[in-house]
Amino acid sequence: MQKRLITLTAASPDEVEGTLLPALTAALNGGPAVAALPSDRAERDRALTAIRPDQRLEHSDEEIALVVPTSGSTGEPKAALLSARALRASATATHDFLGGPGQWLLALPATHIAGLQVLIRATLAGTSPVLLDLREGFHVSHLAESLATMRSGRRYVSLVPTQLRRVLDAGGPATEALSEVDAVLLGGAAAPIALREQAADAGIPVVTTYGMTETCGGCVYDGQPLTDVDIDLAPSGRISVGGPVLFSGYRLRPDLTAEVLVGGRFRTSDVGQWSATGGLEVIGRADDVIITGGVNVAPAAVEAALASCPGVSESAVTGVSHPEWGQVVNRRSHPTRRRADPDAGIRTHTRKRASRPTRGTSRDRRRTRTSPPTIGKNRPPSDRRHRRRAGPKSRLLTNHLRPARCTIGFRLCSST
Repeated sequence: MQKRLITLTAASPDEVEGTLLPALTAALNGGPAVAALPSDRAERDRALTAIRPDQRLEHSDEEIALVVPTSGSTGEPKAALLSARALRASATATHDFLGGPGQWLLALPATHIAGLQVLIRATLAGTSPVLLDLREGFHVSHLAESLATMRSGRRYVSLVPTQLRRVLDAGGPATEALSEVDAVLLGGAAAPIALREQAADAGIPVVTTYGMTETCGGCVYDGQPLTDVDIDLAPSGRISVGGPVLFSGYRLRPDLTAEVLVGGRFRTSDVGQWSATGGLEVIGRADDVIITGGVNVAPAAVEAALASCPGVSESAVTGVSHPEWGQVVNRRSHPTRRRADPDAGIRTHTRKRASRPTRGTSRDRRRTRTSPPTIGKNRPPSDRRHRRRAGPKSRLLTNHLRPARCTIGFRLCSST
């Protein structure tokens, strides 16, 4: 029998609790697949062009539970088909990593995969999520009030960096309340080093996440793949993901599916490397690379190095044409205070931070260990980055310097 696909709007807490949560519960147990639509008319129309609820649902044999719109890096609307099996695997692996099921606070839109996963984790944990009303935007005071209503036991919340920045800037009850939860998943965008350090100083247990709609949300936590998730780096550094959390394909787009699902693995548009401690570092996008002197430069890696430079508050890195080098790496920085020489110390600092050698093979694959670490205030710092290599032993090239890490030595132009 053909599975049905239902669409619904879930903007208010009442809609989430009264309509979306029951629909998700049913979908996870073999009921109709669900597509949650945004309340904004333009966004809803854009989502419907990808979801196509008038067309029969494919992959019914895989128990599709969710159809989630995503534009990815191209901006072209498409929708990912997520099976109940993949969603359950993701939620279970998250709870394993965090130390066990608990109560969740929803502070993200329930139409995106990050928000949907908060609801799915709560459903599978048998707990009632606390719902933040986001119709008028994100307010720090509302977050503090909602956190205060969470019951005893393990408590989790998922935020994006902008939200965490606002909490830290406001200080007071919200920062104190956030420091008392067991984990704050931080994803959706790159988290600056300074932000993570400030959160740590405030006692907020941040767990950085990496993932996308096609991986049922975050699949790498603090640089470590979740249980049974397999991360592979091509010689170019391009990241591919394997494991039970992968999507089944794009809705009515077998052509796009064939481009990214190859050999049972999802080929992302991101470039990464293994850090000195064995964790995955995402350094940029494959389609956002500066080629200078024959070397590929990831702008995000340079921006990350600049973000930790004393006296620099904001930076943007771009490529500029050059007759000798082809392109040079150009930065625009905003100082934290007026300085006589805005470039003083920046080149030296950035060169040190962005030119560190990394260990790894030309094609390296890593997977989480089967016994996940505990997380939170009681977790040893060293345990967070514990990794083991999966599969056959591979040759380890020591002192291997990836091109994206040695770019500052070529040419770094500056403007303020």
